[in-house]
Amino acid sequence: MFTTPTQLAEIQKGQLDALYALSHTVFDATEKLIDLNLAAAKALMDESAEKAQAMLAVKDLQELVALVSNLAQPSIEKAISYSRNAYSIASNAGAEISKIFDAQVAEGNKRIAEMLDFAAKNAPAGAEPAVSMVRSAVAAANTAYDTFAKAAKQAVEVAESNFAAAAQATMKAAAAANDAVKAKAAKKVA
Repeated sequence: MFTTPTQLAEIQKGQLDALYALSHTVFDATEKLIDLNLAAAKALMDESAEKAQAMLAVKDLQELVALVSNLAQPSIEKAISYSRNAYSIASNAGAEISKIFDAQVAEGNKRIAEMLDFAAKNAPAGAEPAVSMVRSAVAAANTAYDTFAKAAKQAVEVAESNFAAAAQATMKAAAAANDAVKAKAAKKVA
C-alpha cells in the first residue's frame, strides 16, 4: 500500500511542495512588509523636513496656529493607511497559509481513507467493528477540524469588521478634534 519507494517519494514530494509554497508565501509577505516600512520611513523623513521648513517660515501667531492645526490630520490618516496596508499584507498571507494547510489536510484525509479501505479489504474476519470505529474517529476529527476552520474564519471576519469600524471612528474623532483646535485657535487670534 504505502511501502513502495515510489509512493514514499510521492508523499515526500507533496510535503516539499507544501513547504516551498509556505516559505514562498511567508517570504513574499515579509518582503511586502519591508517595502511598506521603507516607504513609510522615507515619507516620514520627507514630511519631517517639510514640516520643519514650514515651522521655520512662520512669521506670526496666526500662521503658527493654522500650520499646527493642519499638521495633525494628515498624520492620523497616514497612520491608519499604514495600519490597513500592514493588516492587508498579514491577512492575505494568513489566507494563503490557510489554503496550503487545508490542502495538506485534504491530502492527509485522502491517504487515511485509502488506508482504511485497504485495511477493510485485508482485515481478518471480525475486524470490521475496529475498522468502523477508526472511520468514525476520522470522521469526527474531520468534523471538528471543519468546525474550527469555520470559527476561525468568522473570527477573522469579525476582526476585520472591527478594525474597519475603529479606523473610521478614529478618523471622525481626529477630524472633530482638528476642527475644535482650529475653532479655539481662531477665537484666540481674533
